[in-house]
Order: sequence, then C-alpha cells, then structure tokens
Amino acid sequence: MSNQPGSSMATEPDQPVEADPAPGPEPAAEPLSPAGQEPASGPLAADGGTLTRAPGAVVLALLTVGWLAAMLWSTRAAITSAQAGITAISLSAFALPGVISAALVAGAAVALAVTNLLARRGMDRATLRFVVATGTGLLVGLAAAVVINLTYFDNATTNVIAGTAAAAAIIGGAVAGAGNARVGGAVVTAALGVLVFVVAFSRARDPLFDLFGAGDTQESLVTAAKWVSRTESLLAGLVAGLLAFGYLTWARRRAQRRAPGESGVRWPGYLLAGAGPGLLLLLAEIIIRVGGRSLLDLASALSEADSVAQTSLGTSRIDNGIWVLFVGALTALVAFGRTLGPSAGDEDAEAGPEAAAQPEAKADH
Repeated sequence: MSNQPGSSMATEPDQPVEADPAPGPEPAAEPLSPAGQEPASGPLAADGGTLTRAPGAVVLALLTVGWLAAMLWSTRAAITSAQAGITAISLSAFALPGVISAALVAGAAVALAVTNLLARRGMDRATLRFVVATGTGLLVGLAAAVVINLTYFDNATTNVIAGTAAAAAIIGGAVAGAGNARVGGAVVTAALGVLVFVVAFSRARDPLFDLFGAGDTQESLVTAAKWVSRTESLLAGLVAGLLAFGYLTWARRRAQRRAPGESGVRWPGYLLAGAGPGLLLLLAEIIIRVGGRSLLDLASALSEADSVAQTSLGTSRIDNGIWVLFVGALTALVAFGRTLGPSAGDEDAEAGPEAAAQPEAKADH
C-alpha cells in the first residue's frame, strides 16, 4: 500500500529504515609521499622495506674501488718516478687528500653493498647493519693498506699513507651503516661524481687562470687562483646536488614499480644527500690533519715555499668542502621542490569559484 499525503499511513514507511550511524570522527586521510602523489604508507614503507637497501650499490662499490685503485696507482707513479728525487715527501703530501677521499668513499660504497645483502635476508636491524658496515670498511682499509705497503717504498711516508687510508675506509663504512641506505647511496654517488669532476676540472685550470686575469704580478695570480677555486667549488656543488637528486628520484621510481605505495625519501633526505659530498670532504680533511699530520709536517719543513703551499692547500680544501656542502644541499632541495605539485588545499581553493558557479548555472536552466 502506498502512502498518500494526509492518510494515517503517510507517517509509516513501506520498508524499514535503518537509523543513521552515530556521528564520529572521520578516518584520517592517508598521508601523501614527498611528491604529493603516492601514499606514504604501504607494505614496504610500513616496516622500512626497501628503504634499508641502496639500489645499484654493487655498481657503486665497483666504481669506487676502481677509483681508489686509480688514485693509489697515480700516487705511486708520482712518488717513485725518477724525477721525484728528494721531493717524494712533498709529492706524497700533495697526493694524500686524493687517496683519503677515495678510500672514504670506497669504504662507504662497499659497506652499502654488503648491508644490502643483509636487508634482502631480512636482517636489517640498525645495530647489525652498523657493525657489519664498519667491519666491511675495515676490510677495505686493510686491503688498501696491504696494497700500499707491497707496491710503495717501505718507509715512514708509505706507512702514513697506508694507515690514514685504512682509517678513512673504516670511517666511510661506519658512516654508511649509520643512516638511511638510500640517502647513503645518493651521497656515495654524488661524492664519486665530485671527485671525478675535480680531477677533470684540472684540465680547465690554465684557461680559467687566463680568463680571470692572471698576469705577471703576484696579486693577479692570487686573485685569479681564488676565482678559479670558487668556480670549481660552485660547479662541484651543482654536480653533487644534481647527482644526489637524480639517484633518490631513480630509487623512488624503481621501488614504486616493484611495490606501488612505496613512500621514498622525504625532503630532509634530499637535503642531506645534497650536502653529503661536502660533509665527506670536510671529514676527509679531518682525517688528513689527524692521521697524516706527520707527513704534512715533513712536507712543510722542506722549505718556506712548501710550508706556504701546504697551508694554502689545506685552507682551499676546507673552503671547497663548505661550498660543496651548501651548494649541493640547496641544489638538491630546489630540484626536489620543483617536483612537488599543488597541495589539495590549493586545488580546492582554485576550483572553489568554478564549483560555486556551476549550481547557479544549473538553477538558471
């Protein structure tokens, strides 16, 4: 029977009506990823998952070990050449920063490759990762020290280079095991790129000296050298930031192809990854000044010119590390910011006037 208006049945429905549920708090919206597109939670993001693995770590380990071998070979060729003579100590002091930086990055890269194996087996506890990474760095350092002692002249200079390189590799492994694996992979990638860039940039120093007005006077040479150094540091920082951003972006997309919903690294990770190469350069300088102090003192004692050169180079390395740190961090952060879309609130605000006009238009019809 249908309910007619005014009848006694009008107040009773034909079918029972369920009562509206009691009002309660709405379920919280799922947080978005840093790119503002994918959920931050998921089967892998909930327990860390692939965040404990650095994609491409094996390739990075091979590249960095190869770079370390190249630095050791070039240093040996320099200090054992017939032209070196009594200047072997000075050449060793000049080559020490390159060896230490290479050993630091190689220790970190090999440690990332080994801890990846732990993560694949489900053994990704923080303490275990740190211990294994530090032990891996120790093995890399011992291998480098043995190679140096077997191929270099057996003297005090050789022992300083071997011991300092071993210490750098151990510290690199400990650093890799102490943080997020993806950020560590980005730092290693960017740091290796910076080291290669600095060596390649040396071929452009002479043209840049002429470009910046280097002449016959000491003042013009100092001014030109300052501008060349700043140009090198600025470009190295850009390389560091872009490589760090590129690695983290590639790692996020690679993880999302395998597991939709993977969150990726948030913006502080991009900031740290961009600043990482500069931090490693400053850390290498600390290792050089502590572990290689005796070698630097011997080189400085050769002559007044050598003393001035060592002081100037040390200051230049610190300035370069600071520039790479800040420029790399800013570059990575700006690059990451350009990938962010408008927030949901901004989209609603932009669509608000149009949405309000649509009901009015329907009412006119």
